[in-house]
Order: sequence, then structure tokens, then C-alpha cells
Amino acid sequence: MKHNLSHTLLAVFMAFTLATSSGCKPSGGGAVKYETAPVVRGTIVQHVTASGTLSAVVSVDVGSQVSGKVSALNADYNSPVKKDQLVAEIDPTVYAASLRQAEGELASAQASVTLKRQNLERKKTLVPLHAASQLDLDQATAELAQAEASVIIQQAALESAQANLGYCKITAPVDGIVIARKVDLGQTVIAAMTTPVLFTIAQDITKMNLSASISEADIGQVKDGQPVDFTVDAFPDEVFHGTVTQVRKSPTTTQNVVTYETIIIVDNPEQKLFPGMTADVSILVAERKSALKIPNTALRFTPSAGAKFEQTPPAKLERNQRLVYEPGSDGAKLKPVIVKTGITDGVDTELLDGLAEHTPVVTSTLSATAASSGFGGPPPGQ
Repeated sequence: MKHNLSHTLLAVFMAFTLATSSGCKPSGGGAVKYETAPVVRGTIVQHVTASGTLSAVVSVDVGSQVSGKVSALNADYNSPVKKDQLVAEIDPTVYAASLRQAEGELASAQASVTLKRQNLERKKTLVPLHAASQLDLDQATAELAQAEASVIIQQAALESAQANLGYCKITAPVDGIVIARKVDLGQTVIAAMTTPVLFTIAQDITKMNLSASISEADIGQVKDGQPVDFTVDAFPDEVFHGTVTQVRKSPTTTQNVVTYETIIIVDNPEQKLFPGMTADVSILVAERKSALKIPNTALRFTPSAGAKFEQTPPAKLERNQRLVYEPGSDGAKLKPVIVKTGITDGVDTELLDGLAEHTPVVTSTLSATAASSGFGGPPPGQ
């Protein structure tokens, strides 16, 4: 009896060893198994992401309309300034001299007018007495007109000299804060073809603009009034908020990539954000609450070459249609289903039609070993 039992145990052990070493297949003749996920109901939020740059809402360059040496600087970086406050001066010596010269030339022109007018009056008296000709009278009239015109010219030259002297005093055009100073004391500025910039004044940095570059594929979803979240490198753990205020229709093409500038208004009451900071922008373009959701892995799933189907998959789909698969009745075959989809958050997609809630959809193929062992993925090392 013991002898027969020993033989039986030995035979079972050898059969198990042989099966293990040869890689036995799962029950069911090695049928392919599939991992599934259910269609569920929930909220889907779709965002458009981009990068952008912060700037002041109103930023004014303060320049000089005259050339000369900077003789005084009354503002520096971060200086608060008021409108019409003196912020810099250009050496006025040359322009003061030009003003005095213009005043002298105007006085000379005015004296010439007085002389020409007196001469004309004499000619008018002498002509009836035949002591002067009509030609002399006409010439005196013309000379007076020329002298009066010269007065107008010299008056304009005087006004120009006065203006240039006034331009030597550089004042702030708006209330704000100096965010850039581009000259030093004693430096010579040249006002030629372009106006040299001395300062840049941000009118109010408690409100700022965020200029984001949106790709042409996403720009159609961006609208005025949409909420925006963004982060900056200076405060990586803090999320700032804004609102889309303008979508500009002028395109920018860089290396064959077309983008459109979108302006976002940002509140900055603590003035943490500085002009020029780079921001990672996320614009909320769509939100669906209590929507049916299907995993994106189900939409990306492609059956293997040896897969079996309960019915032939369709060959052509409409633009908003996608093909997904339900597990067949026996678990080994696939049932193709056409669904209509909506927005996506990158993980799940809104399901508009085609499947009911809680319906399982195939997301991936399990290996035969994983299917037979009951684990949801490949064994370690696979």
C-alpha cells in the first residue's frame, strides 16, 4: 500500500515539474484576456496650455527730444513717480544760448518792420507831391510786407528755442514706478533719427498683462472671459489667476509654427509678479459636469493581429466618431462599438453617445500568464 502511494506521489511531482519547466498555458486553451475599465460619470475639465510673459498694463518709455549731457537724475529703479515730476535734466547751456539768439533776431526783425512802415508812410506823402514815383511807393509796400513776414519767422524760431530749452527738463508723463533706467549721470544722449529712452515707467503693477502664445490648433477654443491659472518660476508652489481679455488675430510664425497672442489680465495686489517673468499658462476652455467619461486608453486601444471579434469592425468613421471595444460574451472575443466623443482632459474623454454608464471597455491586452494568474498586468521582469 505504501509502495503504491509513493509511486503515485512521485508521478504527480514529475508531471508538475514537467509542466512548470515547459511553460504550461492557462486554462481555456490559451485564450487572450483583456483588461477593462468602466464608463463612469463625472466632471471633465479641458485646458489649453501655453507659455507667456508678464508686463505692465501701461508701460511708458520716457525719452529726450534734445541732445546733450545728462546733468541730473532724480529717479532710479523702483522709484515711485507722479505725473509731471522732474526725473532728469539735460545740460541747458546750448539751448539757453539759442533762446537768447532767437530773442535778439526777433527784436531785430521787429525794428525792421518799424523802419519799413515809416518809409512807406513817407512815400505815400511824397507821391502826390511828385517827389517820389509810384514805383517807389510799391517798393516800400513790398519791403514792409517782407519785414512783417520776417517777424513771423523769427517768432517761430523763438518758440522753437523756448520749447527745446523746456525739453531739457524730463518729466514723468504718468503716475507709476520706474522699472528701467537706461542712462547714467554725465552720459550724453543723441536725439537724432530715434528718441533716446531714459526711463521706462510702469503706470500700475498691481494689475498686469500676461501675453501668451496660443498655437493655431488651440486658438479656436480660447475666448474672452475664460479663467486662467498660471505659475512662475519665482513662486513654483503658488498658482496665480487671471482672465482672458483679448485674442489678437495677428499671427506669428516661428519655424513654421503659427501662434496667436492672447492677452490675460492679472491682479497683482502684493506686487509679487514682476514685468518680464515667464509664466506657464493653463486656460480653462470647457467644463462638463456629470458627464459620461471613457478612459483615453480605451480610445487608443488597438487589437492585436490575432484578435477575434464578435462582429466585423467598421472600416470608416465620421469625424467625431471613435471605435472602442467591449469584451465579448465569452471574454475572449471583442465587440466593436462606435461612440461619439466630446472634450478631453488628457486622461478621460466625454462620451456623447454609444455606451451606457458602467459598461466595461477594453483598455489593454493581458498576457496569457497574467490572465491565468489573476494579476492585472504582466509578471515581474516582463
